[in-house]
Amino acid sequence: MNSQSQAQECYFGHARREIAPLLPDHAQRVLEIGCSSGATLAWLRDRWPHAEMLGVDGHAPLAPVIRARAARAVIHDLETPLPDLGTFDLILALDVLEHLRAPEQVLADLAARLTPDGVCIISVPNMASYQILGPLLLQRRFQYADAGPMDRTHLRWFTEDSTLNLLATAGLGAKAGVMTGFTAGRRRLASAASFGLIDHYLAVQYIVRAERGDHGLFRWQHDWPRADPTPYRSRPAMAAADSIGLTR
Repeated sequence: MNSQSQAQECYFGHARREIAPLLPDHAQRVLEIGCSSGATLAWLRDRWPHAEMLGVDGHAPLAPVIRARAARAVIHDLETPLPDLGTFDLILALDVLEHLRAPEQVLADLAARLTPDGVCIISVPNMASYQILGPLLLQRRFQYADAGPMDRTHLRWFTEDSTLNLLATAGLGAKAGVMTGFTAGRRRLASAASFGLIDHYLAVQYIVRAERGDHGLFRWQHDWPRADPTPYRSRPAMAAADSIGLTR
């Protein structure tokens, strides 16, 4: 598999199980924007089999794949306000806001679609990560890649502070968060040796659970307890993905 195919598999076939600690106990209606192939929605359907799942993406060829995994697929330009889809108990914007020109406006639009007790979960790349700062400071390199924190399609990067400010601008308050990038043994040792002081430089990504209102006090969790990192795959969805060349 070449690097482009691997990047496609990463984006189109990976269920974001690392959001599990941030999920609400129950959800009747779930919306994911930038849902790619709908792998995360399919994983959530196993968790809440009676919930209504709706996936929105701007890539039209993904529609049959999303429908194979979710109850409804909407192909829509994510830079523009969503059509009237009702309100949702859970809204996901995972690895999508950094690709948009005006993520503040998009997130505010999503916040308006939450039920009173609804939850919004976002994930964004960490600009202060060693993966970005290391080459920049030591080698004067800022080199784009096909995937990861230096994805060449990223228009925005974030730090902890700007992530929380992004949520606040949309009228949302952070209630819990996960920093990813700690699954490798060396990074875990570095975190422990520094008593957590360099954790925000080791973090590759921030995943945040937000609700309407102000930020709450919380401690960032790490992603090292993650289990079963294998991307979710269902036969109907993979067959649809094969038909448009996403898994080859």
